[in-house]
Amino acid sequence: MSQKKKSKPVPKTVSVEKNVKAPAIKRALYPGTFDPITRGHVDLIKRSLKTFDELTVLVAHSRKKTPLFDGPTRKKLIEECFDGDPRVKVVVYEGLLVDYAREHQIAAIIRGLRAVSDFEYEFQMATMNRRMYPDLQTFFLMASENFFFVNSTLVKEVISHGGDVSELVPQHVEKLLKERLC
Repeated sequence: MSQKKKSKPVPKTVSVEKNVKAPAIKRALYPGTFDPITRGHVDLIKRSLKTFDELTVLVAHSRKKTPLFDGPTRKKLIEECFDGDPRVKVVVYEGLLVDYAREHQIAAIIRGLRAVSDFEYEFQMATMNRRMYPDLQTFFLMASENFFFVNSTLVKEVISHGGDVSELVPQHVEKLLKERLC
């Protein structure tokens, strides 16, 4: 006697479209004083946009620093670097970074590392931020070899003594620096 194999029941077709979620937009914050923005900052922002869909550049207030430019001027200088790119949003903010991140549902911070000496401070900040907002992750990007030595303080020092910073800052930033410091 031949046995017929019982066929397995065919599952009902489920509409996949009902269960498909739109991919989440990957957003990150890049905080700093940006006094002024340098080509190193610009490079880091452009490289971040290869991983994240949107980047909010958070122009921060620091009680440890006395900026040359006020917040709105720094914001404008940054915006001019990205010529209306909708993926780059620039915000002047004076509160805690974690409060801004939580309020805007952003769970990633971008931080640049120029040298080993940057790491200890950045590690402490990342740990404190995560302690205050556990969902917040910090992503460290190494500075490009062309810019690992550049920082805003050094740029201001060089230009104030008549040095050439044209390879270190965008042209519109250099112009404003010359107006203020020379």
